[in-house]
Amino acid sequence: MGHPTPPAWYVISLRPQGGHAGLRGAARRHGAALLALSPWRIRDNADAGTRADLRAALSAESVLFTSPAAVDAAARLQPLAALPGQTWLAVGSGTAAALRRAGIAGVDAPARMDSEGLLALPALQDVAGTRIGFVTAPDGRNLLAPTLEARGATVLRAEVYRRETLPLPSRALQRLRALDAPACLLLSSGGALDLVMSQLPADLADRLRQATVVAASPRLAEAARRAGFEHVVEAAGPRPAQLVNAACTAIATRIR
Repeated sequence: MGHPTPPAWYVISLRPQGGHAGLRGAARRHGAALLALSPWRIRDNADAGTRADLRAALSAESVLFTSPAAVDAAARLQPLAALPGQTWLAVGSGTAAALRRAGIAGVDAPARMDSEGLLALPALQDVAGTRIGFVTAPDGRNLLAPTLEARGATVLRAEVYRRETLPLPSRALQRLRALDAPACLLLSSGGALDLVMSQLPADLADRLRQATVVAASPRLAEAARRAGFEHVVEAAGPRPAQLVNAACTAIATRIR
């Protein structure tokens, strides 16, 4: 029996533990293997206080979800159903797709899939005196809620899940040290990048910085540059196909 053909290139995923399937499948379709460096895992907040917060958030005139994980966690706590006249918003297309899977039609999401894009939506301009349900995690980026409050809205926050920090597995570190082909780091969370870089020994941090970063937004591209990465490109968005397609182009450019 012959030896398996080694991958032509790699993608490095910082998604939460157990959340790599979409990227792995997209990478495989382009001849790449996936190296998972999960710095955290997702845990639902299922206590009575969180359930009450979620009920209040889902009763607001507008309901805003900050990630697919927030949608999935909320749906595990109670069925999601739109009330008459309610506006449902998502930070990006992945979150909007998760809401549609949960039974919510007519979700509004920005073309620029980050906090700035969401805040530019017409539905979030004239919000003085309205209530906005904000379904998220405790350590979400501190921009959306303060900006909406500054515009005069009452923000009803429901922190339906949390991220638990994990040590990077020794096997993953060994794979990183032994990489024998070009690699792209797929970046959709600045917090994940900070956690990974803080755990890596100096030699592996330097090795990782040799990879091309494919960032899901301009903000994340800037975060990668601040972390010392020299080769940074932006994808069209945070979905697996978007990230891997941009990685393909970046790899082809670097190996010419």
